[in-house]
Amino acid sequence: MDEQRRFTYGGQAVIEGVMIRGRTHFALAVRRPDGSIHRHQERLGSWATGRLRRVPLLRGVLVLAESLTLGIKTLQRSANLAASNEGDGQDEIPKWAMAGTLAFSLILGISIFFLLPVLAVRLADPFIASDLVSNILEGVLRLAILVGYIWAIGRSRDIQRVFAYHGAEHMAVHTYEAGLPLEVANVRKFGTPHPRCGTAFLLTVMLVSIIVFAFLQRPPLEWRIISRIALVPVIAGISYEIIRFSGTHQSAWLGRQLAKPGLLLQRLTTRQPDDRQIEVAITAMETAIAADQEREVAPVEPGQRGDPDVVRTSEEAGSVAPGEGEAGATTPG
Repeated sequence: MDEQRRFTYGGQAVIEGVMIRGRTHFALAVRRPDGSIHRHQERLGSWATGRLRRVPLLRGVLVLAESLTLGIKTLQRSANLAASNEGDGQDEIPKWAMAGTLAFSLILGISIFFLLPVLAVRLADPFIASDLVSNILEGVLRLAILVGYIWAIGRSRDIQRVFAYHGAEHMAVHTYEAGLPLEVANVRKFGTPHPRCGTAFLLTVMLVSIIVFAFLQRPPLEWRIISRIALVPVIAGISYEIIRFSGTHQSAWLGRQLAKPGLLLQRLTTRQPDDRQIEVAITAMETAIAADQEREVAPVEPGQRGDPDVVRTSEEAGSVAPGEGEAGATTPG
């Protein structure tokens, strides 16, 4: 158990649920319309758990790629589960569709957060004498676009629910890392921000990009665009190492200072969850831990969690009527 506790669990919010990424598996827990919690676990690909994952800088690029692919996969499945009481939500995305969605997401993200500021600052360049000022202005604009985007989508009630599940995920991780039993009362003891959050990673990417691009002067527009795209993996790798350091050194002054900007931004990306959302986060965390330990999750007693008091697995979803099952673990895969 001590070895298991040293692993730093993380995850993300999905539609009416939470995904937790473990050492060898990921777990997904989703609240269905009938009130039950559907639980699914699956083994991670070898590319996401192999030796390359331990190489500094390169692991940041791998984490970014895994986050995108796993995020798309679990978001699609959670949307299916949250919309129906039947089935296991397993409408598998074809590989070509997954690749296309991933490519589109990357192109859109790079276009909005990296290329748009370049083009906007290009219009102001005739009035800016300093290369350094031009590059810093570009970085500040990039940061403003990120914060404005997060604030804008946070006005939606649906996104606010996702943000509440985001908070529940963080609180469950805090509880586990504190060595406390995963119970609602214990989870309530912690706040919604977490230093290893994906929001903190995005903010760090923006801040690191300001520093990196500040030294590139002002080449012709085409080379300026190429440099922004080509350096994204490098910036992602550096940013991940900063987040990793701050998350594992919260007892040190430097670790706490590095985490502060990300914790501040999480005021926009997390909300205080209700008890039912915390129950879903606990279910996801328990399932991920159990899968990593190659054991089944302890059954949930009636009335302990969920309404109508049932936690169902992917295997049970196709054959158990709502309200008639008990918790268990799915087969990894």
